[in-house]
Amino acid sequence: MKRLAILGCTGSIGVTTLDIVARFPERFEVVAVAAGKNVERLAEQVRRFRPGLVAVGDGAAAAALRRLVPEYRGEVICGAEGLTAVATASSAELVVSALVGALGLVPTLHAIAAGKHVALANKEVLVVAGELVTRAAQAAGVNLFPLDSEHNAIFQALRGHRRDEVRRIILTASGGPFLHRPLSELRAVTREDALRHPTWKMGDKITIDSATLMNKGLEVIEAHWLFGLPPERIAVVIHPQSIVHSMVEYIDGSVLAQMGIPDMSIPISYILAYPDRLPLDYLPSLDLPRAATLQFAEPDLSKFVCLALAYRALRAGGTVPAVLNAANEVVVEAFLAGAMAFLDIPRILTQVLDAHVPSAAKDLETLLAADRWARAEARSHLHGSGAQAAAV
Repeated sequence: MKRLAILGCTGSIGVTTLDIVARFPERFEVVAVAAGKNVERLAEQVRRFRPGLVAVGDGAAAAALRRLVPEYRGEVICGAEGLTAVATASSAELVVSALVGALGLVPTLHAIAAGKHVALANKEVLVVAGELVTRAAQAAGVNLFPLDSEHNAIFQALRGHRRDEVRRIILTASGGPFLHRPLSELRAVTREDALRHPTWKMGDKITIDSATLMNKGLEVIEAHWLFGLPPERIAVVIHPQSIVHSMVEYIDGSVLAQMGIPDMSIPISYILAYPDRLPLDYLPSLDLPRAATLQFAEPDLSKFVCLALAYRALRAGGTVPAVLNAANEVVVEAFLAGAMAFLDIPRILTQVLDAHVPSAAKDLETLLAADRWARAEARSHLHGSGAQAAAV
C-alpha cells in the first residue's frame, strides 16, 4: 500500500490521480490533499477518500468545506501553512506536486526536505528553481518522478539504459489549435479559440501555454534539470496526432519512442505504481492502423516565439527562467481575462526578458525576488494591451 499526498487535488492531474487511486484501492491510500477554492469538488473527494489532512486556500474555503462535509473529523489548514503540512505529511511516501504555477515551488521543496519522493506535474518548480530543487533532491536521497506525458515518456524510454549512451532527447508537441494558422491570423484569435485544444483536455493556463508553445518551452527547461542534458541536446518536434509522447535517440542511432493514446492516466499510473505497471483495462488500446499516418515537423519559431524565448532563458540560466515563467503567468492571466491580445503574450515576454539583468540563482530568496520583479515588470507592460485586444 503506497500512501500519497496530493498538492492540487481538484485540478486535472489531481482528479486523474484520484481516479486511479479509486480503481486500485488495494495499492494506494490518500493521506493528505491540498486544493484552492474549488470546495464542491474537494468535498466530494474528502467524502470518498477520507484523507487525514486537508489544505485549502483560505478561511472561507475551510468553513465551506466543514459545512459540506460536517462528518469529516480530519484536520483542515489554510494557506501556505496548509500546503506545507500536506507536502510534509508524516505518513506520505509520495507527494504528487500538481499545483499550477510557481505556487508549487515552496511546498515541493518542503516535501524534498522531509524526505518524500515527488511526482512532479508542476513544471514551474524546475523552471524557476531547477538547480536548487535537483540539488536538494540529491542531498535528501529522494527521486523526482516526471508526471508530464512528455517527460514521463523520456523516463520510460531511458529505463534500462545508461545516460552516457544518450545522444539527445526529442520532445513532441501537438502544435496546439493554431498549428496551421498563419501568423497574420493570430492577431484576431479569441480566448475561446486558444482554449480549443485539438487533442488534450487540460486546465486553462496550460492550454494557453500549449497554444503559444510556451508549454513546450517550459518542458525544455524542465527536461534539462530532470535528465541533465544541455539545450542543444533537447529537441522539439511538432507531432499533431499526440501518439508519440517523446523519444530518446541513442549514440548508435537507435530511437526509442513511448507511444499511447493521449490520456494522462497512463503516465500518472506509471509513476504511482513505479517500478510496476497497472492494468488500465478501461482505456482503449492504441489503434495504429486507424491512426494511419504519424506526422512530424520542425516548429516555426517565427510564429511560436515563446518556444525560442524558453531556449534563450535556459541558455542564459540564473534568474532568467524564473523571470520568464513569472511574466508568462501574468500575461496568460491577462489574456484569459480579455485584457490583451494573443500576440501580446510573446511581445511582452520579450520586453521583460530584455529589461532583466540576470543574476546567479544562488538561493530561494534570489529566485523569489526575480519572480516578484518579473510580475511587476510584466504588469507595467499591460497598459494599452487591453485596447489592442478590444481592437482585434
